[in-house]
Amino acid sequence: MPRSQNKVASHRRRKKVLERAKGYWGGRSKVYTIAKHHVDKALSHAYKHRRAKKRLFRGLWIARINAGARLNGTTYSKLIAGLDKKELSINRKVLADLAANNPQAFAEVVKFATAS
Repeated sequence: MPRSQNKVASHRRRKKVLERAKGYWGGRSKVYTIAKHHVDKALSHAYKHRRAKKRLFRGLWIARINAGARLNGTTYSKLIAGLDKKELSINRKVLADLAANNPQAFAEVVKFATAS
């Protein structure tokens, strides 16, 4: 009895990999075995960097909050400590947006947090 190979599924699987490799240079986009390795590598980098992006944004938010806090005569650490002491929980993303786009509102938050 002849061996069954399921050509349809194999062809679709290869086509999917080569579709994902579009835009890669040279054999990376044309030769299936090479494209498969590079697509797998790209997917692993994408997985890693989706998590790294969260760390990068937190650092950006902290830098923006610190810049805004220093314009209002305090530091990032004193501002966060003051907000914790007053039990006001505003996340860093919102604080950074206030510092960049609405300095008056951010100044009110700083005044509230640093008031004894």
